[in-house]
Amino acid sequence: MKTFEILKADLSDVTELAQIFLGHISQHSEYISHGEIQMGVGEGRFVDGTFVTNVAPNGEKMWIKYINEKLSSPESAVVYKAVRDGDIVGFCVTEITDDGADPFGMICDLLVDENCREGGVGTALLDSAFQWLRESGIKDIYLESGLHNHSAHEYFRRRGFVKVSEIYKLM
Repeated sequence: MKTFEILKADLSDVTELAQIFLGHISQHSEYISHGEIQMGVGEGRFVDGTFVTNVAPNGEKMWIKYINEKLSSPESAVVYKAVRDGDIVGFCVTEITDDGADPFGMICDLLVDENCREGGVGTALLDSAFQWLRESGIKDIYLESGLHNHSAHEYFRRRGFVKVSEIYKLM
């Protein structure tokens, strides 16, 4: 039984989205991918031969800047939120980018509260993103995920995504 609804987020949601996102990545650094590192939200370093990520000192400021930009660009980005009992329990940041031969879609972030997983929230958020991208004429959809975020990798594979590359950073 569906106990949540999917809505478009707006600028009034920034504080709650930031709390959810930063709370999650603070406890689950495996979520942090090259995207978070590139935008200054996360940082990575090698510890005993293993690449370890964590939230950057100014990560909150940088993520708020990022999400404000997405929410202020409705022609090229949309943020869907899952709401249960008045609280945001998940969100999906989706954008259209045109730095390829044809414009393509990018699932920038998909995050669901741990207590709401296995209840269809992530699938509903992704389906909303896919529908928006299809309505925008987008055929190719990509996403990126943290190096050690194995449960997410398996979820994305079950949803039809396949690994097409690896990202490297000069250290």
